[in-house]
Amino acid sequence: MKKKNVKRRSGAGYRFLRPLMRKRYKKPEFIYLDGKPQGGSIILSNHEGTDAPISLDFYYGSPIRFWGTGEMNSGLRKLYRYQSRVYYHEKKHWNLFLARLFCLIASPLTNIFYRGLDIISTWHDARFARTVCESRKTLLEGKSIIIFPEDSTNGYLERLEGFHPGFVALGEFCLKHGYDVPIHVSYFNKKRRQYIFGKALMFSRLKEEFVTPEAIAEELCKRCNKLADMLDDGSYMTTEREM
Repeated sequence: MKKKNVKRRSGAGYRFLRPLMRKRYKKPEFIYLDGKPQGGSIILSNHEGTDAPISLDFYYGSPIRFWGTGEMNSGLRKLYRYQSRVYYHEKKHWNLFLARLFCLIASPLTNIFYRGLDIISTWHDARFARTVCESRKTLLEGKSIIIFPEDSTNGYLERLEGFHPGFVALGEFCLKHGYDVPIHVSYFNKKRRQYIFGKALMFSRLKEEFVTPEAIAEELCKRCNKLADMLDDGSYMTTEREM
């Protein structure tokens, strides 16, 4: 795999907000059950609202890019509509009027921050092909792709109800073009401020064992919930970990 040191895009607004936001988002304990994921991996995670992605952006310490819904990365007007109605009202169950009122302040700040994150936009139409192509290029540059595939129909839950299988299309595309991408499942416990990462699972092996995208997604969701259990019962402490 070809690796490059690609400079990350960030604007003045992002650089201004980042140190201020560190007061709200404290550094978690990172726990790696099989060493830190190598560059060029797909990392699947639960979302926990803004806490998981921002914790990774601030403190993970290795080159990464995030998948993010295209509406959140398409300018202030579309961001406001998506954030107020979908994110705060439908997923976090806020009153719609209060969500709209809050987003008059939150959306402009989010728009500034998103520009600095250099997110890869995802779509539910033909534009998803661009997502996959850009993601493969990013992986070959040595950056990992962070994906939050959980089914959040009922909100962001501690016990995940399912994974959307869109990430499988990226694994298929990479494998077709000669790159067997490693996939790591991770879980962030907001209350404990612990982020745990499982061992690498090669996409080709997952495809052989579980065959369909839905079966792969179901298996990795189970593994994500298992990581949550390990944090709850402390069983992760019996394995070697890296801080």
